[in-house]
Amino acid sequence: MFSDSGKQNEMERVLRSVINTLHDSQKGFADIGDHLEDQTLKRYFLAESLKRASFRGDLEETLHQNGVHDIDEDGTAAGTLSRVWADLKVKLGGGDHTLLETAESAEDEAKKAYADALDQDLPLPIRELLADQQAHVLTSHDYVRSHRDALAKK
Repeated sequence: MFSDSGKQNEMERVLRSVINTLHDSQKGFADIGDHLEDQTLKRYFLAESLKRASFRGDLEETLHQNGVHDIDEDGTAAGTLSRVWADLKVKLGGGDHTLLETAESAEDEAKKAYADALDQDLPLPIRELLADQQAHVLTSHDYVRSHRDALAKK
């Protein structure tokens, strides 16, 4: 546990922010995955949703280890809006390309959350955990973007 309550509060704030973003990301990947036509992309999105849940669990465990036990995850208003927007696009006839555009935009938010978190003064084990997760998020973002671009060329 942290001895300095200011650092403890900052660590908690940072991790809660990333947890909320992961909550959005998990729901977004699942929602978009449900609507994708391409079966390979559908499987990827559903697996990625589970991966984000795992990341969230790792960060929640870190908070628990540091004495934080009340973790209420609601996601963010932007995440909720993004999911509603994706659902509307589907109802208006948007295909996989449109859904991938929405997913990439959401991944931009996840990238920003990790970059912001890693700009903070956090203990090395937490920084390493966040950096490992960030590397996966960056790879996922690039995967989504490359598939979006490929669909745009069709």
